[in-house]
Amino acid sequence: MIYQHLRWYTNPSEQRWIVRILFIVPIYGCYSWISLLFFNADSYYVYFFTVRDCYEAFVIYSFLSLCYEYLGGEGNIMSELRGRPVRASCVNGTCCLAGATYTIGFLRFCKQATLQFCLIKPVCAFIIIFLQAFGHYHDGDWSPNGGYIYITVVYNFSVSLALYGLFLFLGATREMLKPFDPVLKFFTVKSVIFLSFWQGVALAILEKAEVISPIVDSDGVPTTAGTVSAGYQNFLICLEMLAAAVALRYAFPAAVYAHAHRDPHRSVTMQSISSSLKETMNPKDIMTDAFHNFHPQYQQYTQYSSDVTSHLPYEKL
Repeated sequence: MIYQHLRWYTNPSEQRWIVRILFIVPIYGCYSWISLLFFNADSYYVYFFTVRDCYEAFVIYSFLSLCYEYLGGEGNIMSELRGRPVRASCVNGTCCLAGATYTIGFLRFCKQATLQFCLIKPVCAFIIIFLQAFGHYHDGDWSPNGGYIYITVVYNFSVSLALYGLFLFLGATREMLKPFDPVLKFFTVKSVIFLSFWQGVALAILEKAEVISPIVDSDGVPTTAGTVSAGYQNFLICLEMLAAAVALRYAFPAAVYAHAHRDPHRSVTMQSISSSLKETMNPKDIMTDAFHNFHPQYQQYTQYSSDVTSHLPYEKL
């Protein structure tokens, strides 16, 4: 699927985000499989966990950015939303916004909510590696003397805020995004990221309840319950990525971009595919966007979809 998008790379402003989202399947699958290979090797799987999970923050941001591209950039979105009343509803998470109208601050919050996860997740990953090296981090250890409980709380708050910002944006622009079938796309991305996290928490609770017990392998080497729980998590993720790959194939089809090309039978060199992949995975745009959205002198800016690699200076609307 990734190859097909790179082969028919006819709309880079959209497909760069799609390819980033699709990469979650091989990254999750490969790192989970490698973790299983090192299942009983002094908790090395924790290091693979942290690298793998960092990518999910990248995916949430990429999905929001893709929606921005579908709608023509922030300037076009704001021109459509400005002045409209916010739909106050507990279901939409906007019950406290009755009487408010959409402003540039709303779009900024949605972007900040996703970007903070891109910043917090790598920091949490570094802290986990540091604590693991000194023996202060163990999966399923809810003791206040360990780091697991604190990392779980911070991570849960951060990912929930990111998904809440994404949910608010989709709720505000659902009519505009209707031609792009955002529900299937959002549900697929949310399921891969959020459900895998809660699956890990559920396994940790089962471990704490002693439903999952320590084991001893054939060589007489003991394995902690936390390691066993992590092994179940990795095994389940390997299976779930198959279903995720199928769902993402339908959510982000490459056919629409292939049909947009004048010559559907054109040959594509590996050099062009490699160049497209390199351009797609460059994280420079995230750093630029974070600088704009968290800058203390932020006022308003317009992001044009015709230039996805840079942002124009701030301008008052």
